[in-house]
Amino acid sequence: MGDLVAVLATMCFAAANVTITRGAARDAANNGAFLSILMTMALSALAMLVFRPPQGSHAANLAGVAWFAASGVLTIFIGRVFLYASVQHLGAVRASAVKRLNPVFSVLLGIVLLGEPVGGSMVGGMLLIFASFALLAVQSRRSLPAAQSGIARGGAMRSMANLGYFYGPVSALAYATGYLARKQGLLAMPDPNFGTLISALAGAATFVVAGLFVASYASALRSTFARVNPWLLAAATLSSIGQILQFVALNYSAISRVALIMSLEVIVTMLLSFWLLRRREQMGPLTVFAALLSVAGAVLVIRY
Repeated sequence: MGDLVAVLATMCFAAANVTITRGAARDAANNGAFLSILMTMALSALAMLVFRPPQGSHAANLAGVAWFAASGVLTIFIGRVFLYASVQHLGAVRASAVKRLNPVFSVLLGIVLLGEPVGGSMVGGMLLIFASFALLAVQSRRSLPAAQSGIARGGAMRSMANLGYFYGPVSALAYATGYLARKQGLLAMPDPNFGTLISALAGAATFVVAGLFVASYASALRSTFARVNPWLLAAATLSSIGQILQFVALNYSAISRVALIMSLEVIVTMLLSFWLLRRREQMGPLTVFAALLSVAGAVLVIRY
């Protein structure tokens, strides 16, 4: 049961990568990040009404709310916004490969903050992931995604592509740190649906506040409500459902099994990209090799 749900979650996240790419190509001012936050709020509120924690409902407490809010700023705002930006700049496959940095940062934080031991397979896995990241970064300096092929390949376009390799690691680090905060929140108040709702509310509030000071966030907020982009709506729905399915899978299967299954997200993304983004995203042998390298590294890190 848990393995099947993990497969469905992986397919949702991979499909979200592709639909973000399609949707962002139609609306450069809005990549759908805020819409996905709103969708997460709606689905988590619905889940609270339909599903109850196995231990029963828990009264809200300050410690739990504070940890969940911190997790929301890190994962729902920084993590998701920068993830969507990396997909927008790099394309679905490259961004999905860079996303494999998540377990690396999780392990590094465990070593630094929790004193966890270091093993050979873990070091080898991290080296493979960093090698994958380096290959993709080098390739970005030689060529641009097919979606940009009609634009002059000048310094500005190369800078945009390189920005994706900044957004991706920032997103991965924010997710890894946010997971630690979420874990502390669940220890204080073991109610994942309520925690997800608090996280989404905190992420949405941070996005709105950022819109008061940063023009791009303000533009994204206006675009979210001014016009409906079906591809971004699909991406928001898929990423939110994927997150919920991931929680469900963890209730039925071991964390290592779920993580191993979900590390194949980049493979599913490649298959969907070949089907739906053939004219938009260039996927040469080096990109495929780097993606497979990131999967192998993630498997080694997670198995450790």
